[in-house]
Amino acid sequence: MSGAEAQPLPTAFVDRLRASLPADRFEAVLASFGTVKPTSFRVNTLKAADDEVVEQLKAEGLSPSDVPGVPHAFVVPDAQRRALTESRAVADGRVYIQGIASMLAPLVLDPQPGEAVLDLCAAPGGKTLMLAAMMANTGILNAVEPGRTRFFKLKANLERGGATMVKTYLTDGRSVGRKTPDRFDKVLVDAPCAGEAMFTTRDPASYADWSEKKVERCARVQKALLCAALAAVKPGGSVLYCTCSLSVSENEGVVSHTLGKLGDRVAAEPVADLPAATLPALTGWRGKVFESGVGHGVRVLPNATHDAFFLARLRRLA
Repeated sequence: MSGAEAQPLPTAFVDRLRASLPADRFEAVLASFGTVKPTSFRVNTLKAADDEVVEQLKAEGLSPSDVPGVPHAFVVPDAQRRALTESRAVADGRVYIQGIASMLAPLVLDPQPGEAVLDLCAAPGGKTLMLAAMMANTGILNAVEPGRTRFFKLKANLERGGATMVKTYLTDGRSVGRKTPDRFDKVLVDAPCAGEAMFTTRDPASYADWSEKKVERCARVQKALLCAALAAVKPGGSVLYCTCSLSVSENEGVVSHTLGKLGDRVAAEPVADLPAATLPALTGWRGKVFESGVGHGVRVLPNATHDAFFLARLRRLA
């Protein structure tokens, strides 16, 4: 909603945000919700090489530039978003428009060709497609989505992108641990959340339905999904939990709950060296001390180029 008058964010959201950030970071993070960011995209290496795509986009009048530290990632100015969306490269699946922060999740999970990998909350499919590309379309990659409309969007995006290795399942991810225990080498849980990273003061509709109750509802679902993922992964395997939320309840709170519930069956591992503005996950909040290991997670802070994100890696122990 470019050009619209900025609208204030919900007071309760701002209060929670202030309580979760260092004082010297708060104002910059708050200002980011009114920032017009460039449009980021990833070249789908299942169908094309970077140079080929970049040259074609330049020939169509776009001006892509690479994103340091994120393989096959590029940005164009926001003014070129429509032209990119309507380009041949997007239409035929050689390019997938995706936020830079969300590209970090597959990089941290680091799937290898031939492994068995589960994407537990897969739609619309950007991360699934990136996982398939990193795995060179070899091995096992299962993608789960419970919503029918989103499920068929997922299937369409994967088909367009040439991710032939992926098997898709229309089911609730909370049931997967029970159905396929001890099966996967790695699991990605990009959990449905309150979507706080997507808030923009230029479009009040982006946060019109936000409430503290919604945050707590999301957290309950997230806890169940993370436990299901840890049941589905093999002993010794890893689970990456992430959200596009800034809420401690949905991030550190979910990880702490899981560590406390599963005890010595799971351990948190460091997430380090991300090509983004980050802070360590909180070790406590509003008087509550979290379980040991929660601080190994990472909060990606929003800035002029990327949105907020949260990532935590858990290892299932033998």
